Amino acid sequence: LARGIRHTAVRQAHRKHEPDFHDKYGNLVLLGGAAAFVTVWGYVLTQAGIEWGFSPVGRITPKEWRE
Repeated sequence: LARGIRHTAVRQAHRKHEPDFHDKYGNLVLLGGAAAFVTVWGYVLTQAGIEWGFSPVGRITPKEWRE
């Protein structure tokens, strides 16, 4: 049984490996995704007009009490 498994593994290792989608385009897709990520977050952090203060102290003033 072990000899058969070893024989199959050796045969698959020597088989001609044609490049699949990941071999051809994997790094390109990865770089494209990274570029899109940086572009979108760069816009969000710089242009979206979000105020990045997390403390409401001094910003929220109570309304006058009406009876």
